[in-house]
Amino acid sequence: MRLESDSIGTMEVPEEAYYGVQSLRGKENFSITGRGLHPVFIHNLAQIKKAAAITNGDGGYLEQEKARAIVQACDEVLAGQFAGEFIVDAIQGGAGTSANMNMNEVIANRAGEILGGRKGAYDRVHPNDHVNMSQSTNDVVPTAGKLTVLDLLKPLVRELGRLEMALRKKEEEFDDVIKMGRTQLQDAVPMRLGQTFHSYACMVARDTARIQEAGKEMYVVNLGGTAIGSAINVSEAYLNNILPNLSRLTGYPLRRAEDLFDATENLDSFVTMSGTVKTCALDLSKMCSDLRLLSSGPKTGLGEINLPARQNGSSIMPGKVNPVIPEVVNQVAFHIAGHDVTIAMAAEAGQMELNAFEPVIFYNLFESITALTAAVTTLTDNCIRGITANREHCRELMEESAGIATALCPYIGYARAAQIAKEALKTNKTVRELVIEKGLMSGEKLKKILDPYAMTDAAAQERMRP
Repeated sequence: MRLESDSIGTMEVPEEAYYGVQSLRGKENFSITGRGLHPVFIHNLAQIKKAAAITNGDGGYLEQEKARAIVQACDEVLAGQFAGEFIVDAIQGGAGTSANMNMNEVIANRAGEILGGRKGAYDRVHPNDHVNMSQSTNDVVPTAGKLTVLDLLKPLVRELGRLEMALRKKEEEFDDVIKMGRTQLQDAVPMRLGQTFHSYACMVARDTARIQEAGKEMYVVNLGGTAIGSAINVSEAYLNNILPNLSRLTGYPLRRAEDLFDATENLDSFVTMSGTVKTCALDLSKMCSDLRLLSSGPKTGLGEINLPARQNGSSIMPGKVNPVIPEVVNQVAFHIAGHDVTIAMAAEAGQMELNAFEPVIFYNLFESITALTAAVTTLTDNCIRGITANREHCRELMEESAGIATALCPYIGYARAAQIAKEALKTNKTVRELVIEKGLMSGEKLKKILDPYAMTDAAAQERMRP
């Protein structure tokens, strides 16, 4: 063990550890979730430290030898080394100070080692004076959070695009499948199964666009504002160059917030981001509930579509197959909705010039995006692509429904059409049979009016109007 001291006192730190006393205090104080910092968040903290070292070195405020050592240490972290050295819990008090110092200490110890020093001495490279130069937890952590959101959104947007394409393929495949539409779970009017999947595809496209638009807010950061937005301890050269340098490292068009005080104390951009992710999750959950209903049965439910069989559905009922993929998407949506409440409460609870609750916001937001991405992947690959339609059954249900009487309203009036519908339900005769039986119109005309495809197409209906 080695002894390290901070303003609180002295602690023993494992001799070979690259983390230091402040990281160890954070680990002891915040044994909360059992889960460490998100690896992408760690990556982005290292990106910021690298950009800061380059900027301070170029500005003449950090000796070039130290700057180069810090950059090398950051590159090693970015390459995946020292993953086990990031020991603090994802949820922590102190607005993320433990996370920031964990990174500062690891980089300082490694950079000092590169310069011939020993871990824990900090005589060559100091975690605060050198690695954290021109920075504060209060601008580093939210900037790393925004970069992490941007990184996590890339696979989500990609997977949503794959889902949209899979739905559009089903739209084409099922364009000729006529079925009964339903409102309030009751028979409504005919539609094409392809139209159902087209509506889902439109919804996914809209959610994707909404998420991408919210993502643009992540480009606006408070880096350079340090403690509260006043840019204390920051040179003009640093303030002018840190974001261009970080943008080059990350590939994102980052820009400084117009008001650094505002950007430091207010986290509404994360609330917006969470809200769009939640909206997407709830939309997908609604779609999955539809799929479960449409595939229900297979003999005693709607049974209009078949979902791919993925696993046995029961430990006691032989042959039972459950809609497990839509079910897991439903559960992910519930999970994300809960996260969104937490994020909203944490964003509201910040006081004065800083919100101390960024750690729980990031923990929940990162998990929401990651879980939704995985849910969309399994939905596309293990469900949507393998859906088949029970074409004849769909047609039979439509023909037997009294709902097709709606198409008669322009010709025989609402009251008479309603009478036909009620009689069809009471006598178990079809609407077609009753209209012919009562001599309300010729069979040829009725055939055109109740043509299933025409009933699903506005242009065709317009051409037939009296």
